[in-house]
Amino acid sequence: MSKRITVFTFFFLVASAAATLGQSRKLAHLIPTLYGPTGLFVESEAVLPSGASHSAHFNSAFQSEFTQFNIALASQLTAVPLPSPASGFTYSYNESQGTFDRSTNSFGPILAERAETIGKGKFSFGVSFQSFTFDTIEGMDLSSVPAVFTHDGAAPGGRADVVNTSNALDARVGQFTTFLTYGFTDRMDLSVGIPLVSTELTVTSDATVERLGTASNHAVHFYSNDQEHLGDTRRFVAAGSASGIGDVVMRLKNRVLSGSKALAVAVDVRLPTGDEENLLGSGSFGVKPFVALSFANHFASPHFNVGYQWNGQSLLAGDVLTGEKADLPDQFVYAAGIDLGITERVTVAFDLLGLRVFDSPQLTSRTFTGLDAAATTFPDISFETKSYNQTTGAAGVKINPGGSFLVDFNLLFRLDDHGLRDKLTPMFGIEYSF
Repeated sequence: MSKRITVFTFFFLVASAAATLGQSRKLAHLIPTLYGPTGLFVESEAVLPSGASHSAHFNSAFQSEFTQFNIALASQLTAVPLPSPASGFTYSYNESQGTFDRSTNSFGPILAERAETIGKGKFSFGVSFQSFTFDTIEGMDLSSVPAVFTHDGAAPGGRADVVNTSNALDARVGQFTTFLTYGFTDRMDLSVGIPLVSTELTVTSDATVERLGTASNHAVHFYSNDQEHLGDTRRFVAAGSASGIGDVVMRLKNRVLSGSKALAVAVDVRLPTGDEENLLGSGSFGVKPFVALSFANHFASPHFNVGYQWNGQSLLAGDVLTGEKADLPDQFVYAAGIDLGITERVTVAFDLLGLRVFDSPQLTSRTFTGLDAAATTFPDISFETKSYNQTTGAAGVKINPGGSFLVDFNLLFRLDDHGLRDKLTPMFGIEYSF
């Protein structure tokens, strides 16, 4: 028992220390401030016929709907598939022998959950690292997102000018997760997942004043800085990073059927321990009841999961600048896969991970048409609230180098373009049971 207490204490101290790591800017504020009223500022020296100064205010979907990107980021944080906290070694009590025997031949799935439990009084812990570099949103390359800013009160003439932008969003998330699992009974497990998250976000916008109404009059709309008059173009950059504890997940799983066909009911509770303003967590409580069905065969062991992820309110779904919260989109989640006991020391696992995201903003492409006589067009974006499906594949291997140790390797790969996506996400982990 003292050994187990020592392990729990060690990981608690690691998590506590990580929560105090330094952070720079509030990452959730980068997009609103870059594209809001204080960002992409265009100046003017023109004077209206009335004698009043000309207003050079521009707006776009980025400025009026910038929260949609934060919602996309927050939704992705709640949907990141965590490695299964279930031990690769599962046991059942042999009454005739008075001993605990291995209940399955394979070491189980890596990202999905199987119905078998660890066994009464058994304990396991594991650590894993996943690295996400998000590449696309709704299939659009994040390195080249177009957006057109129109003049307030747009009309033919000077107010027909627009600011045409090409935008790049570089979002990276590294997640080091510690899992602790304890078997209360032969049928019931309690698991805790403690993620330590490191997030980097850089937003770059190359802006150009398109003179659809002012022709060569460069005194009407232009860019400048403290040193010089920059003319029609300017690059705007906002960047920051943060690291610390993410949203802690607690899982209670109860096996209701055992044998070659095992069934378990479980519930995940997500605690909003991560700083949502620094994109370390979702900013809301979450509850996910689900069921796990698995078949323990000599070589091939299929498994299936189905559940519903309920999410509460978060600043990331509302307005981080005013403190207004809104509901994060709920999700219907499912997984289907198979783990193959290739040898006594090697298991190969494949999974299909899916979710249905309800009533979430989706980015769509559109064409903007100017108010000039030539009706000049530019690529643009907008947001629509709708439900969508997202499917991801996973392939991995568990290797037993000896004793009760397991080494895990896994690769996530997207199977569609819905949502905020990473092409390939590698994962490395280790597990130990006793």
